[in-house]
Amino acid sequence: MESTTGSPYTRFVALGDSQTEGIGDPDDNGGHRGWADRFADLLGVANPGLRYANLAVRGRRAAQIRAQQLAPAVALRPDLVTVMAGMNDIIRPRFDPAELLADLAAMFAELTATGARVVTFTYPDIGTVAPFVRLLSPRVRALNAQLRELAARHGATLIDFEPVAATTHPRVWAEDRLHLSPLGHDLVARAMAGTLEVPGADQTWRDPLPPVHRTLTEVVATELRWTTAHMFPWAVRRLRGISSSTGITAKRPDLRPVFT
Repeated sequence: MESTTGSPYTRFVALGDSQTEGIGDPDDNGGHRGWADRFADLLGVANPGLRYANLAVRGRRAAQIRAQQLAPAVALRPDLVTVMAGMNDIIRPRFDPAELLADLAAMFAELTATGARVVTFTYPDIGTVAPFVRLLSPRVRALNAQLRELAARHGATLIDFEPVAATTHPRVWAEDRLHLSPLGHDLVARAMAGTLEVPGADQTWRDPLPPVHRTLTEVVATELRWTTAHMFPWAVRRLRGISSSTGITAKRPDLRPVFT
């Protein structure tokens, strides 16, 4: 049933990995909030009857999201669904772009066939966020180009973060630079609200953030600290086959009211 307060969406389901789960944005109860929760709150103000499910699990690659989250999402019969997937594929040494695109295309096709509005996203250049991984920048740009094409082909709504300078601002990223900070999660939530024209939303998420001025010495020192504290431990976990998602399940597997 369509809302009488300006939003046509009553059943919102989010699919994805750690970004959609909300890692980097702690709540007050030992868990994680994240952009999807924040957006659900904004949408819920426009439609107090909104119900929301979040199936995302950290560490998941696109094939795992397709295998584990797609069918449960379809079964929930959403009228709005988001798919944020692919970054965990890109950062793996054994990256198969054809497999990634096939999984994304399959998810877009099945979800749009239900009649739901499907929203997906391009990614900021992670080589700008973390210069030591700049070799991965071509993968990100290639994926973004394919995401634009896939979204157009399947009638999905695309939020194009790549050209938005604010998305690579240091304050938008958590200390590990793999996950968004609370400010970054807020930016994505406002981008969703602005794109879907949620009542009261605007386009300020596109506005540039104040520049951070650092000397070359400070930049090098920061990069070395990040490499030691975050990149090397991450690489070691990958080599040992240790997954961040071990024992983790979806935090909100069922459609529940946003406000009770």
